[in-house]
Amino acid sequence: MSEMSGSPPDTRSSPARGEMALDPGPVVQRARLTAELQRLRRDAGKTQDEVARALDWSASKLIRIEGGNVRISTTDLHALLRHYGVTDEERIAELSKLARGARERGWWTLYREHLDDAYSTYLGYELGASFIRSFSPLLVPGLLQTEDYARALTIEYKPQPVAETVIEVRMQRQDKMFSREDLPQQHYVLDEAVIRRRVGGQRDQGIMPRQLAHLLELARRPDITIELIPFEKGAHFGMRGEFTVLGFEMGPPGVLYLENTQRSVTVTDSEEVAEYLEAFDHLRQLALREDETIEFIKAAAAQMKGDTAAEQMNDEDAAPVG
Repeated sequence: MSEMSGSPPDTRSSPARGEMALDPGPVVQRARLTAELQRLRRDAGKTQDEVARALDWSASKLIRIEGGNVRISTTDLHALLRHYGVTDEERIAELSKLARGARERGWWTLYREHLDDAYSTYLGYELGASFIRSFSPLLVPGLLQTEDYARALTIEYKPQPVAETVIEVRMQRQDKMFSREDLPQQHYVLDEAVIRRRVGGQRDQGIMPRQLAHLLELARRPDITIELIPFEKGAHFGMRGEFTVLGFEMGPPGVLYLENTQRSVTVTDSEEVAEYLEAFDHLRQLALREDETIEFIKAAAAQMKGDTAAEQMNDEDAAPVG
């Protein structure tokens, strides 16, 4: 994924299930608010046209508010709540807090000119996710990349200085995720190709071994699960491409993110999200267990280091004497 230290902070304990993110970010707060406003209108038995007429608004204004396409002011929010008969002060304060949070700017907006809209939206959802399920067929997922790996990868398809901005975003994304007080449960399934391709090998033979060591370190965290599908399992659904599904304790029912070299897409359609969740479960059935994955990666890292040492010895033997 598109996104300055390669390692996350020390492992933190996972929150009890049901705890909300202390700061889920503006995108998730906007999703919570718009879902609640739609529910209140339906419970009141009113259509969008009826509400708009009663408040002397255009119908398009309410449609944009309920769709999360515009930020709702405190005045407009209170007008809606009065119209829906919401009088509980605690409830009004809760929704007003969501509205204020939804009006804030996310950390990624500083880099918006270098990020496509789908990815910017995804970063907002990721910030407030309770769980992350991700499959990658070719590359180490962005949240698990070392800075060296990210740089070796990005400079292959992004010009300078855009590449450095993309790398900075990726490292910022890791910092924001791993500094959360309510870390999400992260579950990654990787194809064997992810750990076999020697990204950066043309410049530094140590980049990929260090990346594999980083994966092994992350796999010891209680909030991260890494499983691997070996080549011998053959073809599978994940060969269609990388995907990530986000889940939330409160907010949208689920978010799907699809990415390839041409474009990225953020999807909130519940049926498509469910399809990919089911696909993720099927991929898990093909994958090695966590302990087996760790041993597999250790063996791959050892082989890679051995190959590198052998290549260096051959180069030294082949060098002209004197």
